[in-house]
Amino acid sequence: MTNDDRPLTIWHKSATLDALNQMNRNTLSEHLGMRITELGQAHLLATMPVEQRTMQPMGLLHGGASAALAESLGSMAGYLAAPEGMLVVGQQINAHHLRPARSGMVTAKATAVHLGRSSQVWQIDVVDENDKLCCSCRLTLAVLPEITNNQ
Repeated sequence: MTNDDRPLTIWHKSATLDALNQMNRNTLSEHLGMRITELGQAHLLATMPVEQRTMQPMGLLHGGASAALAESLGSMAGYLAAPEGMLVVGQQINAHHLRPARSGMVTAKATAVHLGRSSQVWQIDVVDENDKLCCSCRLTLAVLPEITNNQ
């Protein structure tokens, strides 16, 4: 197989689903039940349950939980897409809450809009179990050098 025959991917870092989910242990992502479920060539998918931990008092998925899912997934995707030795940090997120989710599982898909040297922009869409769009988010990340203990 020549270089031209290899599938194109946006990822600079390699990881397995197990490794990505392990990175989320003891974080907000784990507390809210988020689970990364698919690592495509140009997208990352995650799920989150609609339950007591993620609902607001009116019995609907909390908008903050949707935004947390979007930022967590987009940041993980951004990290994987950043060159070796670089990490990403969130700069801005906006979320348009379009449809309520009352139960079941929501799925988020992160796709890159812009992958630059100093910034990245990600589109993260959250859908319900009927594939209806619940929340549409745009996340801007800064790309920075990794900090080591020696710095």
